Amino acid sequence: MPWALIPALAIVFSGAGVLPQKVTSKTVASKASGPVAPVASGSGPSPNYDAQAEQELLVLANQDRVRVGAPPLEMDPGLTQAARAHAAAMARQQQLSHQLNGEPSLAHRLADTGDLRLDRAGENVALDSNAQQAEQHLLLSPTHRANLLNPAYNVAGFAVVRSGAYLYIVQDFAHRLPTYSLEQTENIVGRAVIEMRSQASLPALHRLEGLALHNAACSMAQEDRLNTRAVHELAQRYSVLAYTNARPEVLPQGTSKLITDRRARDFSVGVCYGRTATYANGVYWVVLLFH
Repeated sequence: MPWALIPALAIVFSGAGVLPQKVTSKTVASKASGPVAPVASGSGPSPNYDAQAEQELLVLANQDRVRVGAPPLEMDPGLTQAARAHAAAMARQQQLSHQLNGEPSLAHRLADTGDLRLDRAGENVALDSNAQQAEQHLLLSPTHRANLLNPAYNVAGFAVVRSGAYLYIVQDFAHRLPTYSLEQTENIVGRAVIEMRSQASLPALHRLEGLALHNAACSMAQEDRLNTRAVHELAQRYSVLAYTNARPEVLPQGTSKLITDRRARDFSVGVCYGRTATYANGVYWVVLLFH
């Protein structure tokens, strides 16, 4: 009897903030209930960005990362824009926070300023007198040090806003994923299915093409949910697996029973990439059909 297994894989963002002689930290999740209005720009003067200090922070961070064997960070324009907007908002309100009153979450801030495909992100915020002292203070805090030296991160956006004798600093980190075409993504998922069958010493499945499965995957992205009418209709006739993931080469846990079913002979893959209120930074919506 056909059945549907519909898991959803979540992405987690973590962030931390630091003040001289005072440290705070928190975890920020990507899942959100809906769009949030941005913070009003206010009527104050234009932010005094210090591009030289931003570059100095990047150099210092990469020097420290090399010392621990972590790959260097690449500055990303979208992350820099997000970091600068947040640093300016903190300077206007004279407050350190990962989410000021009325401001979008970290996930939405990063999504609003770029088209990166990422599966994790983190943030440090600080108030200090210069870039070198800020780097030293951040490294003294375990949570901020973890962000700075995290080997999983490969891109970043650093922002520095001068306010009198102090610098409002924001460091946004992320793990950038490759960008694939629709055909490439479906082939990656298909190979993962074939590999799981091979590891189970089962006969290879014959892959069938079908536009209907792509449309079903896109229906999930459009409705921001897995159990759509299109998926439900397919599940009345076939064994169906529907899920979300940021990495198409990874199959969800608990799917081996369906994929390694000895009765299965053929399978099809449908993929649609989309950004939604639940997945602000985008995710692959995948439908696998077996018969």
